Amino acid sequence: AYSYHGQTLLASDKCGEAIRSLQESEKFFAKAEALCKEYGETKGPGTTAKPSGHLFFRKLGSLIKNTLEKCQRENGFIYFQKVPAEAPQLELKANYGLVEPVPFEFPALNAHWTPETVAAFDLTKRPKDDTAKPKPDEEVKPLKEPDIKPQKDSGCQIS
Repeated sequence: AYSYHGQTLLASDKCGEAIRSLQESEKFFAKAEALCKEYGETKGPGTTAKPSGHLFFRKLGSLIKNTLEKCQRENGFIYFQKVPAEAPQLELKANYGLVEPVPFEFPALNAHWTPETVAAFDLTKRPKDDTAKPKPDEEVKPLKEPDIKPQKDSGCQIS
């Protein structure tokens, strides 16, 4: 998020803030890379996932590095803006897009679901007859299969 925010700040001619945002992005990327390598070396069941080798992760690292170099180069030649000590705040609520997200609300409870009804579903009070032994398997009798002989007059023709 910091890397893309840095690109947006650079596009709006706020190069000092963009540099700080990209430095913050580089710091978080280094942490994520260390965690990904540790995760990839973990032994255990299942497939071996290597998140640090994923295409998005590899491209993000070079994107951060190239954009930071571009910002520093342009700040030295064009903008001459001071790099702030604190990273700029990210705007977490999107103000763009096609639709507004609808907050989820649980539907109202039906009148039939009373505390007595819910208490009736106590599994510890189930009858003991449920644990009856399964019936033994019946012996399967062999079936006599008909003797099938190939016939020439089946009506099928190959054309």
